[in-house]
Amino acid sequence: MAAGQGDPPARRAALSVAGRMYRRFGLYPYHSTVIAAAVVDTVRRFAGTSWDPGQAGSWEVGCRRALRLAERSARALGDGPHLTVATVVACEAAADDIAILTVRPARRLRCLPGQAMPVCTPRLPGQWRWLSPANAARADGTFEFHVRAIPTGVVSPVLVEQVRPGEVLWLGPALEVGLSLEQAGDADLLLAAGGTGLAPLRAMVEQVAASESHRRVTLVVGARTLLDLYDAVALDKLQQAHGDWLTVVLAFSDDRDVEPAAQGDLLSVALNHHRPGQVVFVSGPPGLVETARQRLPLAGVPSDRLHLATTFQRVLDSAQWMSRQRAAHSPEPEPANAAAANSGPSRSTRDAT
Repeated sequence: MAAGQGDPPARRAALSVAGRMYRRFGLYPYHSTVIAAAVVDTVRRFAGTSWDPGQAGSWEVGCRRALRLAERSARALGDGPHLTVATVVACEAAADDIAILTVRPARRLRCLPGQAMPVCTPRLPGQWRWLSPANAARADGTFEFHVRAIPTGVVSPVLVEQVRPGEVLWLGPALEVGLSLEQAGDADLLLAAGGTGLAPLRAMVEQVAASESHRRVTLVVGARTLLDLYDAVALDKLQQAHGDWLTVVLAFSDDRDVEPAAQGDLLSVALNHHRPGQVVFVSGPPGLVETARQRLPLAGVPSDRLHLATTFQRVLDSAQWMSRQRAAHSPEPEPANAAAANSGPSRSTRDAT
């Protein structure tokens, strides 16, 4: 963070963790002086002969900038869980480049279906990435993460190819990323999942199954070919168990051997199943989400009934995400008489927690 490196989603994930730790340790802006000095001294110690005294100023400025960003993140996120460890209990190769990791956190996490959390492996300390659990709450507290190895990625190939059962992962706070079922009210749902974007939408289906809702749900799952489809067994079990209200539709963009009804890109197939009154959720790679942002409103999906997974690739995307976190953690205003009753000396955030 001090060096200003990393892609936008990774930086936002790291800042989410740093923001909560900033609150956890009760830091204030004036602490930046001593922290920056400590960072500079540490870098100087371990840089050895490669240290240039002229670098001290750059490191100090970068550290102060990172701390300001952490402070802003802390204000937006408010108080809450900060960091925990989870043990990997299972690793399943779901496809050539996709792994399903099942983890058991050391303490039960507050995570709603559709949310995402920063995840880091000790194999690559400091490298945080967003992952969304693929399941609603379970009695044993475990979560499933679906991870695709990106050829140009740093973290995902390690999670897919190297992490084994018994290892630990670090989990940051679970946060809203635009896929909350609360946004849909009681309306029927049309869920469009591309790639591992299936994970949060599958969790939302499980949430509907556990509720007393009578809504209908159409889950459209996109893949390039039949061989690229993963998690098919879980999808089939969901369809068999909840066929009275759940319809699972498969869409293959580059496979001429499947039934004609299943041929086509994800958004085209999803639009074929769109019905008035449905609330639409789209999750998947940044390119898919951006295309949906432009295409679906033109195809007749009302903008107030379209919810897209946050990708952090656009400045507006990040600003809306930050606004949602701020709104979710802002305290409700107290009645006038309650405010008067509590007009004594105020307590700090650490005292209140």
